[in-house]
Parts: sequence; C-alpha cells; structure tokens
Amino acid sequence: MRVPVIRKNVLFTPDSSRIVARYFMNGDQRTQKMLSHIMTLDEKQVTDTLEQTLREFARRHRNISTIFYKHCENIRGIIEGMQINYDSLSNERKMLIGSYCTMEYAIESAAIFNPSIVEDFDQSNLEKGEKRVIISFRATGEGHISSIVFRRGILDINNDLHVMKTGNDIDKAEIVHKKSYTKERFIIKLTEMHTSDKYSTSIMQQLPEEFEYSTLKDLVGKALCDQSISQDRKMALEEIIWLADSFYDIEFKHDSDLSERVIFPISDSESRGIEDARFVRFFNDHESHRIIGTYTAYNGHTILPKMISTEDFYTFRVMPLYGAGAQNKNLALFPTKIKGKYAMLSRIDGVNNYLMFSDKLTQWDNPVMLQEPRFPWEFTQIGNCGSPLWTAEGWLVITHGVGAMRQYCLGASLFDLDDPSKEIGRLKDPLLSPREEEREGYVPNVVYSCGSIIHNNSLILPYAVSDYSSTYGVVDMLELLDALKKSK
Repeated sequence: MRVPVIRKNVLFTPDSSRIVARYFMNGDQRTQKMLSHIMTLDEKQVTDTLEQTLREFARRHRNISTIFYKHCENIRGIIEGMQINYDSLSNERKMLIGSYCTMEYAIESAAIFNPSIVEDFDQSNLEKGEKRVIISFRATGEGHISSIVFRRGILDINNDLHVMKTGNDIDKAEIVHKKSYTKERFIIKLTEMHTSDKYSTSIMQQLPEEFEYSTLKDLVGKALCDQSISQDRKMALEEIIWLADSFYDIEFKHDSDLSERVIFPISDSESRGIEDARFVRFFNDHESHRIIGTYTAYNGHTILPKMISTEDFYTFRVMPLYGAGAQNKNLALFPTKIKGKYAMLSRIDGVNNYLMFSDKLTQWDNPVMLQEPRFPWEFTQIGNCGSPLWTAEGWLVITHGVGAMRQYCLGASLFDLDDPSKEIGRLKDPLLSPREEEREGYVPNVVYSCGSIIHNNSLILPYAVSDYSSTYGVVDMLELLDALKKSK
C-alpha cells in the first residue's frame, strides 16, 4: 500500500508579464550600421526619439535610463573603433544608443518549475503552527534560458500555503567579480573541465601563484587578438575566461521585494541557463546563518556544477565546485556536517546516487555509490530531489526515478544519521507519480522536486508538473517513516 500524499490546491504557473531588460548585441557589423544611423540624428531628434522610447518602456522597468547607460558602455569599444569620441556624446545620445542594445525578456513565459523550499530566516510575528518559507523555482523563457526566481509564503497549522503577492518590478542582480585566484586550484579545475593544457599552459605559466582577474583577462585578451589563432586554441582560451567568470558575488537593491529578485544568467559559464537550484538551510554547531544551494551552469556545450550561498537574499556568493565528485548534475548538500565533515549527494554517472564527504565546501572527491536503480519505475536512472532532511529516525532523502516512456516519479529513502552510507529503508513504490491531469506540459509525464522541508510533523513536498508549472503535496511523517522502516 502506497503512502498517501495530499495534493494541495496551489498552482504556480508561468507569467509572461514578468520581464527584465536584457542586453542585446546584434553583432559588430549590424551594431556599427545601427550606430551610423543614430549619429545622423541631431540632438533634438535624439531627445524626441529617446522620450518616445521612455514613454513606452520606463513604467515597465525600474531605472531604465541606468540600464540604457550600462548597455551603451558595453559597446564603447565598437563606438570608439568607428572614430567616435565616446566622452563627447551627450547623455541623451548614450541612452538612445543603449536602448537599441536592450531587449525585454519574459523570464518565466515558458515554465516555472523544479521548486525548492527552505525556512525563511525571519520567523517573527507568526501564529502557533505557522512557518514562513521561501520557495525558489527554475524559471524558463524564450530559447529555454533558465534563471532562479523566488516566492515568499506562510505555511499555516493545516499545512496550507499562503503565498505573498508578487512585486511589480523585476530586479536583476549586479555582479561583483572575484578579484584574485589561486593558480594551483585554477589549473585543477581546467583539467576537470578537459581544457587542453596544450593551449592553457602558456597562459598559466605567465601568472603568479596568486593572480588577479584583470591580469588573467589581459593575457587571454592579447592571445585572442592573434589573427592566426586556431579554433581549438580559441575555445581553450575562452574556457579559461569562462572559468574565471564563474567566481563572483551578486547584489540586489534593498528596495526590491524577494519576489522581484531574479538570478539571471550573468557569466559566460551559464549563458544558456541556471538549472535546478537545490537550496538548504545549513546548520553549523546548531546555528543557521546561511542558506546554501547547488545548481548547474550551462553555456550551450559544457555544464559546470556551482554553489551559491546567502545570509540575507540580497547578496549571494557564487563559486564553481571542484573535484572528481563535482561532475554532472544533481548535487545536494546535507544541512549539517557529519562527524566534522561536509556531506553531499551526487549523480556523477547520470544513473546512480553517490555520497561524498569533504573538509571544504567547494572540493568534492572520492564519490561512493549509495544507490542504484532497483525497481521498474527507476530502471533508467535514480537521483536525489534535494538535500536530505534530518529526522530522529534517520536522513530522509526524496529521490526521483525514471522508468518506461521516460516517466519521472518521486520516491523516498532513509539513511543512518551517523553513517548515511547505510540505507535503512527505501520505498518499493513511488511516493508520487504523475496524475492524469499532471501529464501534459513542456516535458510530459514528469513530477520533480529540488527540495522539501518538514513542518507540523508533515513532509512539505513542492514539485514540478511536467516541466511547466509547480504545486505541492503533504505527507504524514509518521506514516512515511513507518513505511520506510518496514521496507527494510
């Protein structure tokens, strides 16, 4: 007999009105042609054209003029290459040029899915049995480019979720690049990325043991200026910068609501999307000051597992993960250290669940197989659906399995608290399978989650519906743990 799941009547669906102003680059030649047209306008024509643009778009974005300035600055090299004195351009002309280098992008027009839920830092002014929560989603728009968006809500004593109203303006984060790097670790990561040392060695030999971002970028920039450069060397050099751009902090304005903040692909390493963030509230010595997540960065041909952490949801630190275990997708951090070490789940081979321990949050080696497909509904692959949950009976891990017709279902397993390599129990049947009304979507026949919590002795299980929308279910913990222990 299956463990019952109470599906709640809350549905998160894509909203095409949620837009950001995104940098638009139409290629050097077409941009030069566009600039030639703008330079034929006198100042009155510039002002009139700019005013018309602002009338149409200023109400749709916060500080659109600042965005225009920034996007104009992005093509300063092209402007000066046309023998135009950039500094002599009027502010209005710069803004107008920037407007032609800007496009609106609907961040969740295609899908809002693969949710992860964590407790909010702020649990003040709540009634008995209530909990304030933050839910993250993978939002997908045109071209299947994914970003991370958030919603805040309150779970009441009946496990009903009351979602706060979303804000009107979307705020993209500002990026702050890491200033210095350790050469040894940088080379290790290049090796893990399979970047050819035939082309990278000459660059790395010119760098000191601790080097600055600007120094590396200058060296690579000079090498790329070589007109006779081969395509293989060009790709290797671009991967070096790609890796350097993967270390950064992002900052949101403090006048933005959480629902207005979007972590949109910023660096080249994630230009094609930020996928499946698994957030967890991390406890160190029984105190929690950070929420840490793992996600997959994708640039169209290479994936890079990354870690993101925050103490306030305004400032986030982003770093790539290292090691033989930091490969592929599905990395999920345990919420606390185990015997003095960090612990992580992974799926390095795309098929089986693995367990890793480390002294460093960003270094993961020696993965040990934890689970492999056992039942027909997971014969294709098994993976985690978010960070393990602590219970007095053991670590509860929600899993996903892929079976016939590439149908995704959710399962559950229980592991020893002191030694999570020991499996206590595992459900034979799925905990959650797509219902008939949940089978239609961008990717049919899929239910999927990136993180759950326990509230009022219940598992709160947010999940995606066929890679299109999201909802959540509630499972009685006593029934679930009893079924897991009996499954041994």
